[in-house]
Amino acid sequence: MARFSNHASDAELIEHLRAGHQDALRLLYKRYSGLVYTIALKILGRASEAEDLTQDVFLNFWKQEKFDPNRAALGTYLCVLTRSRALNRLKSRSSQQRSLERLQTLDPAELIASTPLEKASLIEQEQTLKRVMAQLPDRQRQILELNFYQGVSQSSIAEQLDMPLGTVKTNARKGLMTLRQLLGRAVE
Repeated sequence: MARFSNHASDAELIEHLRAGHQDALRLLYKRYSGLVYTIALKILGRASEAEDLTQDVFLNFWKQEKFDPNRAALGTYLCVLTRSRALNRLKSRSSQQRSLERLQTLDPAELIASTPLEKASLIEQEQTLKRVMAQLPDRQRQILELNFYQGVSQSSIAEQLDMPLGTVKTNARKGLMTLRQLLGRAVE
């Protein structure tokens, strides 16, 4: 394991790094990681992403021999590389956000079913469930619809319907048991 002086030039450290001495990377990281992290954080705005990008920049620098110390200063090269990769991550993030927004506007049946037969089956199942739900006592049906279709917690349902939480839980449990029985008969 080679040891290098903290006073070694960037060019010397890069030469040692390319010769397979990983300690040289450790010194370069110590020297420039703060700069890379600061740029990444400023662009990305998230500390965890900036840390990840800092690691990524140095890992790629180590694996790829694209940098020529005779053409530019290492600090400048790392700044440009960090900026470029951070901007790519921002583009990717906004692309992912647009995809998520598109998925949220789709009908759940479109997400699950990919063939006409699957879509028809899902529609039939939804109709069966609605028909069976209509057979439940009003209070049980209302609680299950709020909880499962609208995602309202049982404690919020208790507040909305002005009833004790235990009553909401009991009605939900009884409604699910009745629903299971009715669905079993509907499918037979």
